[in-house]
Amino acid sequence: MKNNTDKQSHQHFAIYKPYGYLSQFINNGQKQNSKKLLGELYDFPEGTMAIGRLDEKSEGLLLLTTDGKTSNHICSGRVEKEYYAQVNGDITIDAIELLRKGVEIGFEGKKYITTPCKAFKINNIPTFPERPKKIRDDRHGPTSWVSITLQEGKFRQVRKMTSAVGFPTLRLVRIRVGDIYLNEMKAGEVRELYTL
Repeated sequence: MKNNTDKQSHQHFAIYKPYGYLSQFINNGQKQNSKKLLGELYDFPEGTMAIGRLDEKSEGLLLLTTDGKTSNHICSGRVEKEYYAQVNGDITIDAIELLRKGVEIGFEGKKYITTPCKAFKINNIPTFPERPKKIRDDRHGPTSWVSITLQEGKFRQVRKMTSAVGFPTLRLVRIRVGDIYLNEMKAGEVRELYTL
């Protein structure tokens, strides 16, 4: 019979990581002393770690856990992560097709071809909490939204992908990890999850 006490003692959280926060709990360098950290949003238990990262300018669903095995599984490349990206310009069918097939981006000083992914244009503008730093408005040209679902997660991958097809990302929100969705969470909101 399997002992479940270990599994039950771990805690898991979903957070809407706001724009301007680092996906970490401690500062790793002098330049980061003024940066906002996840621990400012909630009193997480000792040993809590972010599962993957969202860069400082990205926002949306971030999962946290006290269980290293759960973290490794979600970061293994077997779990889908879906992003909504607001891009500069009216994204074309050709650009979406390129995203789906895989594009060349720079990663760790080398050229890298992204693996095929799911991508489609979002016709209805999604409603997310207002961001502290405003995004330029349509007076400076059109913007559009695209959904991109990946199983890999290279550094700043979605931003690099949309730039590679000629539509730089203006706002990036992760809306899903596996079968866990951002739903109606508010920026900075934390929810405890009972399974991951």
